[in-house]
Amino acid sequence: MGKSALIVFLSLSLVLANAPAALASDQTTQSTTKKAAKKSAASAASAHKKTVAKAGSRKHAVIAARGGSNTASFDKNEKLVRKVAMVHGRRKVTYQRVAFSPAVPALPPVLSAGEQAGLNLTRDPLELKSSVALVLDQNSSEVLLDKNSQVALPIASLTKLMTSMVVVESKQDMNEVLAVTDDDIDREKHSSSRLRIGSQLTRADMLHIALMSSENRAASALGRNYPGGLPAFVAAMNAKAKALGMSETHYVDSTGLSHLNVASARDLSRLVMAAYQHPVIRQYSTDSKYVVEPGGRPLQYSTSNHLVDKPEWQIGLQKTGYINEAGRCMVMQTTIDGRQIVMVFLDSRGKYSRQADADRVRKWLADSHPAALTRVKIADGQT
Repeated sequence: MGKSALIVFLSLSLVLANAPAALASDQTTQSTTKKAAKKSAASAASAHKKTVAKAGSRKHAVIAARGGSNTASFDKNEKLVRKVAMVHGRRKVTYQRVAFSPAVPALPPVLSAGEQAGLNLTRDPLELKSSVALVLDQNSSEVLLDKNSQVALPIASLTKLMTSMVVVESKQDMNEVLAVTDDDIDREKHSSSRLRIGSQLTRADMLHIALMSSENRAASALGRNYPGGLPAFVAAMNAKAKALGMSETHYVDSTGLSHLNVASARDLSRLVMAAYQHPVIRQYSTDSKYVVEPGGRPLQYSTSNHLVDKPEWQIGLQKTGYINEAGRCMVMQTTIDGRQIVMVFLDSRGKYSRQADADRVRKWLADSHPAALTRVKIADGQT
């Protein structure tokens, strides 16, 4: 028993004696590991700084070579572009100043005269997209739908319907050849034209494409070649409007490019019924295609109103128009279930919205009795 206790005592003494040495050894190992890690991190950081400094020196060298010391010397319309190229088998990085244009903010949409007047806020049972609409029976003049019909607005190329009236009723030679000149260039809206300066067509062909395709230079040439020139032609247009009782109408040109050509839907319905009396206007306005040969080269024009080609429509006369101030416009004479109808749509938003409005009216007239539709008018700015 005494020997056993002695052996245990000696063993514990040896363990306690060696413990400080082992602890010191562990601390030494940990210290060595930490030092190695710090040294490795320092080496990596140093290498990164050298790389950045090297790249920066190349970058600033390029900038300096181009007249600047750093990016702060950039013009506000310049930016630095990094380019990589292979030169003699070696990769070469360069930095180059590049001019750029700042983004141009989008312009707000141009409001039509009808929108500025708030006419587009007027509601109607058919939910028409046109700010102004008038539908009436051609034979009895009974109004079937009335929406802001008394308000005078820009009418764009609906003007050409009056242009055709003056040309036809003046009894000028329809076979006379007219030439397009610099005076026919659109300096109002800068619109394009398929008729080049110097193009020659008969008066009949000019009238045909002016009515069917709304060719502006043709309409301008028609007015210019009136006895007394364009001023006399415009005076004749206004005189005819007065004779027809179009009290809210005024013209300043023969094309409709000016927003100063204005009329109310009521006035335009009178114009449609008067123009309908001329077979040549009915034919030219409702043709879907027509080929002319200015300068001996064939040039095909198409109608500006796709409803002309639809079998469900029987259109006897039509004219479309568009400028920003007028919106999309259209007048038509048509027959629905044996009843002759005149339609006027002004200030419609959307490329095909005026035709869609006409489809709505045609369906309503075919499916229901017109008396069921409540008239919609605007009074004192209220809807």
